[in-house]
Amino acid sequence: MTFVLLSILLGILTYWVISRGVATMTRSPVWLLWLIVMMPILALTVWVLRYGRDTPPPLTILGLFVICPLVYTWVVLLGRRSQAEIVAAGQRSRPAPPPPPLMAREDEARLRECFPWSVYFLQKIERRPQVMVCRGRLKATAAVAHSTVQQNVRSQFGDRFLVVLQQERNGHPVFTLVPNRTPPARSQGSGWLLSLVLFVLTLGTTTLAGLLLVGDLSLPALRAQPVILVKGLGYSLAVMLILTVRELVHYATARRYNIAAAAPVFIPVPYFLGTVGAFVRIKSPAPNRRALFDLGLMGPLVGFMVTLPILIWGVAHSQVVPLTEESGLFNFQSLDPRGSILLALVSKWALGSGLQLDQALDLHSVAIAGCLGLVLTALNLMPVGQLDGGHIVHAMYGRWGGAAIGNIARILVAAMAFIQSGYVVWALLLIFMPSRDDPALDDISELDGVRDVLGLMAMTLLVLIILPMPRTLSALLFAA
Repeated sequence: MTFVLLSILLGILTYWVISRGVATMTRSPVWLLWLIVMMPILALTVWVLRYGRDTPPPLTILGLFVICPLVYTWVVLLGRRSQAEIVAAGQRSRPAPPPPPLMAREDEARLRECFPWSVYFLQKIERRPQVMVCRGRLKATAAVAHSTVQQNVRSQFGDRFLVVLQQERNGHPVFTLVPNRTPPARSQGSGWLLSLVLFVLTLGTTTLAGLLLVGDLSLPALRAQPVILVKGLGYSLAVMLILTVRELVHYATARRYNIAAAAPVFIPVPYFLGTVGAFVRIKSPAPNRRALFDLGLMGPLVGFMVTLPILIWGVAHSQVVPLTEESGLFNFQSLDPRGSILLALVSKWALGSGLQLDQALDLHSVAIAGCLGLVLTALNLMPVGQLDGGHIVHAMYGRWGGAAIGNIARILVAAMAFIQSGYVVWALLLIFMPSRDDPALDDISELDGVRDVLGLMAMTLLVLIILPMPRTLSALLFAA
């Protein structure tokens, strides 16, 4: 009954998310998208009601969780709307004020006065749908030019426009004025009640997942003795600590730079690991590339700092088992730590001579939480689009350079999927994710040397997590 109740709650939440988000991008019916997404849950719910604790056939589980995401993506793309339709649908689905009209012709003279020749020599103004593009030449540093023009525009037009300074493909700097749709201050950081509800639901689903991982979940026993939930708290608390600290740091970093952000959203899943992570929705652009970099780096960095001691403790309390053909990076009962350079180093450091080259790990539930933390860290550090890693490379190499790195990352992950099947889902996610990140308001001013070094360290961490340990190094490491 607990599983059925959680399935109902997840179904309601899923329908709400689809109707408010994906439905604005496709003509495909909301009910059909919801049915495809929920098919694995519905099938497992029916199985639990019919057969109780008996495990469904592995082929059925694999088919549902692989085929349904592919069908869902195909149905979304089949009814994909044009950009104009997406904007119109988004305006209808959200109670947001209509976009401000373009300025009148007579206001262009006031706009030209906002560009002093000593900081930016304005040559022409181009009118586009809901955008004003101001072309010219920089006569001062990008930071000084943007600050000056932004202050002048605010003095002339108030908060009607966001002033964006960015480079075109040919390297020419342009100012772009776009309507300011940043939510009012009273609505920034809203959604804490929903965040708390989702936190409690995710705590519950991860606790049940922890019981499944230790093999102690029995619905009759759970109804008779609810106290056995404590056995799942080791995994649950470790996962929730990682997610909560990471997202709160992400939220605090956004607010530090006056970037509008919603409260953290936790995603409960009543099967497998109990959650697929959490996120903070950013509602306004970063003021400059330095802020964009910090926004992308701090969440994964602090999340990893919390994950590492959890992983070390969990691995130290895991059981060493013989390495078999079924051993792999995604088999928690027989995990081969050499599937990740960082995991191999941590495992050897935690277990020492107790772990040899021909041995695998039967992971403790806390170690599984640590592995989930590593997976989420690596996924967020992928240098693609609006992921944290996409923010980092955008801030380091500019918008176009970051997009090029993102395309290369897609190709490399797709190639890895042919070597390790566990990366297939990652490859699919990255393929359908936009390659370009939204620009910062001052998208030209470069980072300082310290941030460049930290960015390279973040990309190195990503490589250490996702790449397998080379055989030569494995022989040397595990021979010690």
